[in-house]
Amino acid sequence: MTVSSPERPYAIACDRNREPILAVLRECLPAQGRVLEIGSGTGQHAAYFSAAFPDLEWLPSDLPQNLAGISLWRQDAGKNCLAPVGLDLLADQLQLPQAEAVVCINTLHIVAWQGTRQLFAAAGKMLSPGQGVYLYGPYRYADRPLEPSNEQFDQWLKARDPASGIRNFEDLSRIAQEQGFALEADVAMPANNRSLIFRRAA
Repeated sequence: MTVSSPERPYAIACDRNREPILAVLRECLPAQGRVLEIGSGTGQHAAYFSAAFPDLEWLPSDLPQNLAGISLWRQDAGKNCLAPVGLDLLADQLQLPQAEAVVCINTLHIVAWQGTRQLFAAAGKMLSPGQGVYLYGPYRYADRPLEPSNEQFDQWLKARDPASGIRNFEDLSRIAQEQGFALEADVAMPANNRSLIFRRAA
């Protein structure tokens, strides 16, 4: 069992959502290869998921100032958890490290919308046909109202940073399609979150 220490960053949401996310990842990740996790945050997910997928290399990434905290969680990770690398979705001419899959959890509503555009543009260049991008988080859908809890969350995000906020599913899907990705699955998750799986087209 993962035990937090005062030196390590900790988010209780990571403990709450890791098992539902793991169930979906088991259906969409490749059997072998490298998974690039974008926006690894505290590092808790990298530790947990790398241990759950011993046949995959797990590469955490985040802004440089977060890498030290992520590294502290590697003591609980599988041996296949690589040292975290610095990655900023808003960087000019973004290039992603080579991988066979991309996982991005609770990140796109934090970073400015340009980060979503650049994520799919860079993933489209890096991934091969058949390889995928997994996204987790809350999304706004045109055909139904946003859940009250997510409406409050969206207001909180925008008050903290006007460039952040819950993204429109239709806009995100359009950006993905423009970069050669097709939506493979949209899975309802606990607490009004979704798992979105986009697969690189041939």
